[in-house]
Amino acid sequence: MRILIAEDHPDNREMLTRRLERRGYEVRCAENGAEAVDMAKESLPDLILMDISMPVMSGIEATKMLRQTPDTSAVKIVALTAHAMESARRECMEAGCDDFATKPVDFAGLIALIEKHAPVANRNV
Repeated sequence: MRILIAEDHPDNREMLTRRLERRGYEVRCAENGAEAVDMAKESLPDLILMDISMPVMSGIEATKMLRQTPDTSAVKIVALTAHAMESARRECMEAGCDDFATKPVDFAGLIALIEKHAPVANRNV
């Protein structure tokens, strides 16, 4: 399963990449929303872990753009944010995210979300 991590914080990118690769996932990383949109269009990942607060273009803006592009409109997107309020969750879901996880990341919970949205052929990696 191919996962794109869109995260501006280098430590978070490194931690998520290392832990997901150890579980057998193929991981690519983007440092901001604009880069995430470009990389998603190029590589067509199965799932995107989308930080909501990023420079250049927010995760909300990037999600909206991906949903408007035919090639990426069906890619699963899990929002990652430190904002645990219901209003943040609602904003992410209205933008087109498929699910929502808060930071700091509960890795077991994140894996459960990834598996929930994994294409059938890629489950239980």
